[in-house]
Amino acid sequence: MIRSLIWALLLYVGYRIIKALAAPEKMAGKPVEKMDSAEITHRDPVCGVYVSEKEAVVGRHNGQRHYFCSMDCLEKYREKLDHSSP
Repeated sequence: MIRSLIWALLLYVGYRIIKALAAPEKMAGKPVEKMDSAEITHRDPVCGVYVSEKEAVVGRHNGQRHYFCSMDCLEKYREKLDHSSP
């Protein structure tokens, strides 16, 4: 009885090893997505946090784009511009 269980366990482990070795071949045909580490990041001018273009809140001033981590930082930036303008 114990010999049967040991053989069954060995067969199962062998099956898993063969399946794991064959898995990378299946993945070869799938397209690779863009890696997040290659995303362009910008520094928030208010709090200094770096934020990716994809997740940033974008504001414009004098035709230039500014990237913010949140709407709060964008509003603080606009308030600062309002107070500094003559």
